[in-house]
Amino acid sequence: MKVLDVVVTVLLIIGAVNWGLVGFFGLNVVAAIFGDATAVSRVIYALVGLGGLYELFSVTFGYKAMHDRWCEFSTVKH
Repeated sequence: MKVLDVVVTVLLIIGAVNWGLVGFFGLNVVAAIFGDATAVSRVIYALVGLGGLYELFSVTFGYKAMHDRWCEFSTVKH
């Protein structure tokens, strides 16, 4: 699951940076690279949206499991 968490995090960073650029400068990087409303850009937007939903449900309902996945080696037992 760590791989999925990393992929989702990368997607959310891409989405956040893209929306920040749209908000501040009116520049949509995904549309500039892949075209406006093309199949590829729509897939990217859909993946970012699914990543957001995954993260929402991970944080809301699966926080303990996510914490255990990421912190399994950080607890040292004496």
